Amino acid sequence: MPFSSEIMGAVVPPGLVGVKASFTGVEDPEAHLTVFHTQMMLSRGSNAVYCKLFMSNLIGIALEWFVSLPDGHITSFQQFSKLFMEQYIVNRAPPVVSYDLFDVRQSQGESLWDYLSRFGAQVVRLPRKDEDMLVHAFKKGVLAGPFSESLIRNRPSTFAEIRRRVVAHIAAETAVSEKRESAIPTKSRAGPSRTQQPMRVHEAKEGKKA
Repeated sequence: MPFSSEIMGAVVPPGLVGVKASFTGVEDPEAHLTVFHTQMMLSRGSNAVYCKLFMSNLIGIALEWFVSLPDGHITSFQQFSKLFMEQYIVNRAPPVVSYDLFDVRQSQGESLWDYLSRFGAQVVRLPRKDEDMLVHAFKKGVLAGPFSESLIRNRPSTFAEIRRRVVAHIAAETAVSEKRESAIPTKSRAGPSRTQQPMRVHEAKEGKKA
């Protein structure tokens, strides 16, 4: 086993489980490590426990790689992480650069919120953020309509401001839509007219004789 005797002797506390996401050998190793660190942050597990739980996520060719390591070779999680990154660095996603944002455009039929979510996902991956560039790229990608016109009339200064205005715009559209629906009169049930008097019994008989 590639783990040292100290790691092998460590006991994983009951109820402490690893990250649900598995690594097969084709995923982005940096993204997988980030997910692991994030979910294990509050576990307070030891270095040895981290090693064992991280190993439990390896399946397929990734597990075969781990087993092929020399016995007792891994002595810390820092070393394990480094070996893992070196082995699968070719799978690492290329870093996002600022001009990539200009390729993110709102599609026909795509909601404003979905476009904002896709755009924001790319912004998070940027190493450094230029607010003017973010605002310009978002404005360029949004479809022509009331919201894009509002951005032209009153240009936002930050991407955070764009987020707030998108939320406010969607809330206003929802309120207007609900108000229009409530203003549509409902059809009344068909019934006898109030001005029409019911036919008397003797009048009905005379009508039949005639």
